[in-house]
Amino acid sequence: AADVKSALAKAIQQFGGIDVLVANAGGHGIGELTQTTDDSWRMATRLNLDTAFVCARELMPSLIARKGNIVVLSSLAGHFAGPAVVGYVTMKHALIGLTRSLARDYGRLGVRTNAVCPGWVRTAMADEQMQVLADKLGLPDFESAYQMVTKDVPLGRAALAEDVADAVLYLASDRAAMVNGTYLMVDGGASAVDLPTIAFAE
Repeated sequence: AADVKSALAKAIQQFGGIDVLVANAGGHGIGELTQTTDDSWRMATRLNLDTAFVCARELMPSLIARKGNIVVLSSLAGHFAGPAVVGYVTMKHALIGLTRSLARDYGRLGVRTNAVCPGWVRTAMADEQMQVLADKLGLPDFESAYQMVTKDVPLGRAALAEDVADAVLYLASDRAAMVNGTYLMVDGGASAVDLPTIAFAE
């Protein structure tokens, strides 16, 4: 909180205030329940949930004053559970709750809060995870792993960072003036797929 207050003071001094908060910090939370230590759980909470909560709390007065808005980065994991990522899944679900709570409490004060929920996105962190999968399954490279995890995505690919940034930009803009308390899936249609029926189509 002290670091956020310091950054806020510098931003106000230089720009006059804050118009948009993009709560984008996250990661960690790998492992199933019995593999998750107290320290690992706390780290998942701190990186994913606490960062968004503290930033929103400290910046809210400026956002109210300037009729700004918040965009929270949740995930496809905020709606569905992947295997052995209990910390990550739990915190991404919690971010949806935080988004709705802030939208409810501060909408009347002119502050909109929405979430973006990406599926797989090509980032350095995702590349590392794809390499782990490739090594585990004996695939030739991490590109093969990307193809594997997106084979049932209707658009057939992982998102680019720019795809997610464009969604954030929309929600933060005046074009989304009536959008509050909701989430935008940026997953290539992955969440539209009825996965248990895929076997019938193959």
